[in-house]
Amino acid sequence: MKRIHTLLAVQSLVAVLVSINRLGTWTLGYVLPNEFLRWVDFNNMLILPLISLAAFYLLKKTIEYNSSAREGQTHLAINLVFIIGVYLLAASYGDHEVTNYLHARFCLDDPASDVCRVVIFNDDEFSHWIFFTGFVMMNAALLFLQVVFPHKDSLSKTDIGLLIANSLFLGAGIFANLGFEEIGLDLYVVALLAFLSTYLLWRRGGQPLFIYYTSAYWSGLIASFIAQAMR
Repeated sequence: MKRIHTLLAVQSLVAVLVSINRLGTWTLGYVLPNEFLRWVDFNNMLILPLISLAAFYLLKKTIEYNSSAREGQTHLAINLVFIIGVYLLAASYGDHEVTNYLHARFCLDDPASDVCRVVIFNDDEFSHWIFFTGFVMMNAALLFLQVVFPHKDSLSKTDIGLLIANSLFLGAGIFANLGFEEIGLDLYVVALLAFLSTYLLWRRGGQPLFIYYTSAYWSGLIASFIAQAMR
């Protein structure tokens, strides 16, 4: 559990850093003199996703212990879903961050030009579809891995408290991204994972990832709905 707590803490920290990077003004400077990207785009495309993915992978390996399930078709299928999700997330970051930069810099005043219509579609539509598909696949794969490899020991009250406290940071990241702007596809994605984690918690009991994700997604959703209602 110590390793699980640590790796989930890394994910929660990344969620907070993504929000700070995205909503702050200190990352709007250019990475190089040729102005190919701003720091906000560079961080979102390379630095923060790499940290998150490394933590995801280590969490996956921590959950998977030696058992007959490791050689089963279910485990193989979940691994395939996880790998496809990783690829889709990477593709979405590469598409979104570059076109988001171009959109903000060159297309705010001329969105109807042929070039800008393509840039804006990639920024606001296509990259989002790919991202959320990959995001759901990776997170759902981890949840179903917890089904295949249930935690053997009973969780202490301290463990449950740490899981919930840790999840609130991810919930805060969700709130920062959903609570203060027009809600789109991201709401449905978070809601889908919230219901999935809740269902698994109900059916399979208090497994670490079920507790963490249920608390994180519902706290983020509820806070976002309150903020939206007060706008």
